[in-house]
Amino acid sequence: MFFLMRCFHHPNKDLDRDEHRSAHRAWVQSGGEGRAVVLIGSGLLDQAGNAIGNFGILQTRTLQDAKAFAEGDPFNAVGIVATIEITPLPDSFQADRISDPMTARH
Repeated sequence: MFFLMRCFHHPNKDLDRDEHRSAHRAWVQSGGEGRAVVLIGSGLLDQAGNAIGNFGILQTRTLQDAKAFAEGDPFNAVGIVATIEITPLPDSFQADRISDPMTARH
């Protein structure tokens, strides 16, 4: 199953993001210790170009795995994340068009 994950951050967390970015990236590369394959992801910006969160396209077995991946992210664990949204993507989602996933496929 494929999901769009959007994590919105508390305001004024730039220094915290910088401090924990390497742990966040390691989490993504590990697929949250195997919970998910992260096909693509990046930061989210507001209209002024300020960082407001991050997003990812996830492949998981269940919605619960997608939630566990998002909730286990170090950005969430240290209080950077204010809210998490997980949206199922349709069966017609063309994941094969993403040629270089951020996590090794299982």
